[in-house]
Amino acid sequence: MAVCACGIDVHAHVVPENFPHYRGRAVPALWPSSAAAPEAGGLCHRHIMIAGKNYRTVSEKCWSPSRRLADLPAMGLARQVISPMPELLSYWFAAADAQQLLRYLNEQIAAMVADAGGALIGLGAVPLQDIDMAIAELRYAVETLGFAGVEIGSNINGVAIGDPRFHPFFAACEALGAAVFVHALKPTGMDRLVGPAPLQQVLAYPTDVGLAAASVITGNLVLRHPKLRIAFSHGGGTLASLLPRLQQGWSVFPALREQVDSAPAEQARRLYFDTLVFDAPTLRHLVQMFGETQLMLGTDYPFNFHERTPVARIAAAGFDSASAERLIHRNAEVFLGLPTRTQP
Repeated sequence: MAVCACGIDVHAHVVPENFPHYRGRAVPALWPSSAAAPEAGGLCHRHIMIAGKNYRTVSEKCWSPSRRLADLPAMGLARQVISPMPELLSYWFAAADAQQLLRYLNEQIAAMVADAGGALIGLGAVPLQDIDMAIAELRYAVETLGFAGVEIGSNINGVAIGDPRFHPFFAACEALGAAVFVHALKPTGMDRLVGPAPLQQVLAYPTDVGLAAASVITGNLVLRHPKLRIAFSHGGGTLASLLPRLQQGWSVFPALREQVDSAPAEQARRLYFDTLVFDAPTLRHLVQMFGETQLMLGTDYPFNFHERTPVARIAAAGFDSASAERLIHRNAEVFLGLPTRTQP
């Protein structure tokens, strides 16, 4: 299969060059800021400071549409969905403080989208620690800024997203036609890792995403909200391995059968997932398990740990042209609520 620059990447992140000054008396300890970092590779860099420490050093590709767009053709991409770096979702702040920061981030994303000539698509962020405020910011993001939907964390201060307390928010997403993209955040199990800090991204992120997706199934979320479009990063993490056990448990344990209103394997095929698994056999397994209509390109651009050739990865996995076209752009069009188009 020839590789074309026609893909839609649903998993890419934004970090603003600068952060807003806190409007209040006492600045929260975790309020982010940025500081100049040495230039590298011909790119400006910034240190992202949280609690007085350098959380991550990022390049101007995080905030510059022109730098970002220059990289898309070589990746096989025509369009890219941009959402905040997950550590900026701010669920740990007082809701009013989070809303202040997230409004700034949403408007920064909107400005990037406006400068990109249709090549960038926005996903906003909302203060999910307060459902009413989250719904209000969701409406602003979708109805005023024109975003396709929102990014949310895999847990909200340790509470699984499948918890019934979040159902009103998801009902609002369904009513607005807003896509929901779930990204790992402050994952569980960090105390079980043996090794350096990057293992959080490498091992703990997919674990938390898998548990989040499982909670959506055991919480009957897509049964309650059948038009909700919800996707999970990192190929759904561990869900593909957990799902056969969940399906068998549903068949064996009456309490689980009573809790879960439809077969877990059937519910899973109503969820969306990105292709960010770095492995062709795993990708083929995900398509077999979840269906070829449910997978979409994801890269984690522009961070170091990202997929640099997502369309070529699909081509190398051996899918037929119709299946590859779905994974490369058609499924994303459906998920994002975009007009479908024919690619050469």
